[in-house]
Amino acid sequence: MKITDETVDHIAHLARLEFEGEAKEHIKSDLNNIISFVDQLSAVDTDGVEPLIFMTTSNNVLREDITVDTITQEDALKNAANHDSDYFKITTVLKQ
Repeated sequence: MKITDETVDHIAHLARLEFEGEAKEHIKSDLNNIISFVDQLSAVDTDGVEPLIFMTTSNNVLREDITVDTITQEDALKNAANHDSDYFKITTVLKQ
């Protein structure tokens, strides 16, 4: 398949883009390179090759989820400019 000016215009219309002059030729060249690369991939013999779902054989490698208290509520409120017994107090941000 060869990319023509009409094909570029159609794709540009669908993507709500505009290409003129040198930019259009550059896009046409890039699209032709992509098509030729896909054609090279189509030539590869894939008979007997299982589809690749994951890039590695490792699956769900996660650390153990352990909770650790790093700061108490009192320590967090100690340096607050304004607070009540349990919460930070801030000035009103949104007005109704």
